[in-house]
Amino acid sequence: MPANYDIHIGPRTKSDVPGFDEISVTFTTDGKTSKPVAFLLSTDGKTLGQFNKYDISKDPKLLVSGDGRPARGGPANAPVLIVGFDDLECPYCAKMHQQLFPALTERYKDQIHIVYRDFPLDQHPWAMRAAIDTNCVGTQSPAGYWNLVDYIHAHAAEMGGEEKSLAKANDTLDSLARDEGKRQKLNADTLNACITKQDDTAIKASMKLGESLGVDSTPALFINGEKVEGALPLEYVYRMIDNALIASGQTPPPTPPAPVQPQPQNPPATKPGN
Repeated sequence: MPANYDIHIGPRTKSDVPGFDEISVTFTTDGKTSKPVAFLLSTDGKTLGQFNKYDISKDPKLLVSGDGRPARGGPANAPVLIVGFDDLECPYCAKMHQQLFPALTERYKDQIHIVYRDFPLDQHPWAMRAAIDTNCVGTQSPAGYWNLVDYIHAHAAEMGGEEKSLAKANDTLDSLARDEGKRQKLNADTLNACITKQDDTAIKASMKLGESLGVDSTPALFINGEKVEGALPLEYVYRMIDNALIASGQTPPPTPPAPVQPQPQNPPATKPGN
């Protein structure tokens, strides 16, 4: 360990492994302490091992639920549940949203059920407002929710104008939510009250759920409980969904053909001396 680390070793306790006791070790540097790490120490004190134990008795698909959220794709009992933790001000989320989900719904259709959960990051000043406003629409209209999410992700760079004004961004988000409410013929009084109140209780509960699952950045996806972070190549996501379908006793759709690469053009022939 580096010299600037302090190592704190806890007392020996009985372990589940015959011939070994368990000790809990934490590491501290610059005033920050790690999570406890479990080690195994043989009863004769001559062998030290590091041991990880995982509970695999539960269905990973049940780790994060899509209940109560506006959905895309197939029904709630579709064989593959995709839960995305999304930040509407996150450029990487926007890229994934625009490229990934149209391809997934086209390829898998009713075999996948897609929901978003909110995870606005502190460094994004209007992300919380966007999450609240889209949810205000979503409580009355799942279609309106997704229309609004699609639009905000596609135009996030324009929010706040050239001066990047937070007040202007917030006003724009509220106007977009009200306009979508009119298109969907929602109860205007209920929608306006929700937008005005800006209750972040449900958003913070979503963030707490994400943190409990190890989410600390966006985008983050859970495909039948298997965590995927960052903007990954589409082929990798296809493979994960295909594996989830096979594990559920389903047959994945045929693999789409690889995109045709443009062939280099030969330069035009010239006559000698030209």
